[in-house]
Amino acid sequence: MKSPLSSRSLRQSVGRKRFILLIGLTVGPGHLLAERHFVILLSTLAFTLPLSLYRNIEKLGKVSFLSMVLTFTILIIVIIRAATLGPQILPTENSWAFAKWNAIQAVGIMSFAFICHHNSFLIYGSLEQPTLANWSRVTHVSVATALIISAAFAVGGYTTFTGYTQGDIFENYCRNDNLATFGRFCFGLSIITTFPLECFVTREVVSNVICSRDLSKAEHVAITLLIVAVCTSVSLAFDCLGVVLELNGILCAIPLIFIIPSACFLKLSTGRWFQGENLIPSILILIGLFVMITGLIMNSLYPQDCSHGVEMFYCADANVSGTVPPV
Repeated sequence: MKSPLSSRSLRQSVGRKRFILLIGLTVGPGHLLAERHFVILLSTLAFTLPLSLYRNIEKLGKVSFLSMVLTFTILIIVIIRAATLGPQILPTENSWAFAKWNAIQAVGIMSFAFICHHNSFLIYGSLEQPTLANWSRVTHVSVATALIISAAFAVGGYTTFTGYTQGDIFENYCRNDNLATFGRFCFGLSIITTFPLECFVTREVVSNVICSRDLSKAEHVAITLLIVAVCTSVSLAFDCLGVVLELNGILCAIPLIFIIPSACFLKLSTGRWFQGENLIPSILILIGLFVMITGLIMNSLYPQDCSHGVEMFYCADANVSGTVPPV
């Protein structure tokens, strides 16, 4: 099962960074409201925790819809900036090579983008008519939409910044870019509206696996506070999105997508491995193990670059025209 903690810390951290930057641009870098740790704690207590205390997943439907609307808004901003900012930034050398030797590191991140397995049973139970036909339709439409949005973000972001692209794409935009700042605000709000659903799943896992019963009101509140507190602590400690994304994909998404489902299928199957209908699950397990091991090694040897909030070199030029990387 996907690790709720790693996913939570990632999303909470990057969401709070958006608000920190937005407030910092308004009140100045030395103000208390621009201090990263203070804003993380403030937004957690004011927004994340109250929404996470919901016990009925159906009540989060409108919140999730708002998150989707904000995602489309951010995508439009990225596409606009690809057309207006991209031509002013010189591409890096060999930026349009099809793939490089370290492309394996991206597999975990791409896998993380399509993780939905941990929500499957909860979403199925929330359907007005929980039938396999309805579930199949919801699944295919959702995954297809996610594929289109992810591809659009990837193309729009990379064509703008090529080899300078950061793990958190908003780190690439200049601080005086008002449109990008609005995008940061939308992204932060989107993350806050996404967190409660993931917290709901985490709490459900604890309820089913550890308690084996429905939680009382006091237990519900206590476990929710524990989940939010742990995730907030992690987000306070880390500010680099790329590394967290990659580790989350390697350690959580890859097993959940490639290894665990295939292993369960083989466990229930009566045939031999690598024969008949067991061939594809066996291959998927090998692929998953290869990506996990290789990804961990490469993550240790070649960690993702992170700007840690420092503006990119091309932002020094007010017009971002004819910019070349510093020597």
